[in-house]
Amino acid sequence: MNTADLMTRSLQAMPQGHTIAGILAAALRAADPAAAVHRALQRHGTTMRVAERQYDLAAYDRVVLLAIGKAGAPMAAAAADLLGDRLTAGVVVVKEGHRAGMPEDPRLTLIEAGHPQPDDRSVAGAAAIMHLLQTTTERDLVLVLLSGGGSALMTLPAPGITLADMQHLTRQLLACGASIGEINTLRKHLDILKGGGLARAAAPAAVVALVLSDVVGSPLDIIASGPTVADSSTFADAWGVLERYALVDAIPPAIRHRLEQGLAGAVAETLKPGAPQLAQVQNLVIASNREAAEGARDAAMAAGFDTLILTNHDQPGQALGMPDTDQPPGWWLGQLAAPVEGEARIAGTFLAATARALAHDAAGLSRPACLIVGGETTVTLRGSGRGGRNQELALAAVEPLAGLPEVLLVTLATDGGDGPTDAAGAVVHGATAGRAAELGLNPAAHLAHNDAYPFFDALGDLLRPGPTHTNVNDLALLFLF
Repeated sequence: MNTADLMTRSLQAMPQGHTIAGILAAALRAADPAAAVHRALQRHGTTMRVAERQYDLAAYDRVVLLAIGKAGAPMAAAAADLLGDRLTAGVVVVKEGHRAGMPEDPRLTLIEAGHPQPDDRSVAGAAAIMHLLQTTTERDLVLVLLSGGGSALMTLPAPGITLADMQHLTRQLLACGASIGEINTLRKHLDILKGGGLARAAAPAAVVALVLSDVVGSPLDIIASGPTVADSSTFADAWGVLERYALVDAIPPAIRHRLEQGLAGAVAETLKPGAPQLAQVQNLVIASNREAAEGARDAAMAAGFDTLILTNHDQPGQALGMPDTDQPPGWWLGQLAAPVEGEARIAGTFLAATARALAHDAAGLSRPACLIVGGETTVTLRGSGRGGRNQELALAAVEPLAGLPEVLLVTLATDGGDGPTDAAGAVVHGATAGRAAELGLNPAAHLAHNDAYPFFDALGDLLRPGPTHTNVNDLALLFLF
């Protein structure tokens, strides 16, 4: 990633601007999917080693490659390079515009599909995968490469449910601020390949799944809707999500019918622990938000910043509440012991309060300092504006940071795309509110309409790196100078 692709007007005006862009680029390089595949797969002759297991490639009639997700192209290219002439056939399904790094290979079918909304190409990609899996036997090895976006990119609705039904449901869930776990709980019970369905279709072949995690805590049954693992959720859980967001009476009739059939036991549950179809399946997380955060940390430390990662990536995420200003200075650090989830605007307010607290009491940090937060927030749509969770988080911090000197907040979606925009995040500092006022921009009004994109676009402070071909959640970096 070229650091110039991560520069904004504010960073260009700062003496440390290029250094900060370099830290962001280092975070993305640390989560490089091709490098992660090469670390995970070791081949010596015909023996392929994956963690503690070994596979004799010569013992299989066919080796089939399936890559699904925003990082599918570089992951597939790395795996095809390692497998060499042992690779027989495969399907690669990526987000439109994310095919870079994928070499021409007649053995592989490449499909660009829709995200976050599945489209006809998503169904075509899933159908191609299903067609290939229907030919596998116990003498085949299926290598599955999963990354963020896989749930939308590989969509094969259950009988009776149409693509339009799934698109409508996805819009409803995104608009009400449902988490990725909640969205995927529903998807797993409405789709043939999700919730262990791919493993079921591949059986009795051996399956190796390498996973680039885009979900906080890396739960395998949530990432890409868990196509190769046992599913911990049930039809009752899926119904509970709809009740939580008052969507039971708003969903398409075909979806409601299937869920009601599942609740009554008339439709089989998703694959559960101990299912025989999982006996020959190995799943391995090969990179996550941790690698990106550590890459940023190492680069920041090398640049002379006193650096601290504020999140524990092995724990579930934490939805932040509104900051309590009566708490003593320094308490903020303890509140960020888990990856950040929940409403983006609340997280932005919280991080701005953290900056103000640290400006008065650095809690043992020496300036210049860099604090790194990982996670993934959500946005409940209240207006019809444009933006994404990282931009909304940044916008919520504009007024609380107003006038605070020598502090900078940078938000970044590691896949290079934040919401339905060409931006990955934004940059905020103490002068942002004043610059906005000069242009007649009201941050509160823009926030009320979920309209962060035009606000930061006018300021020249959107991050626009383009597709990064990785996807490991989001990062927020707080700098104190």
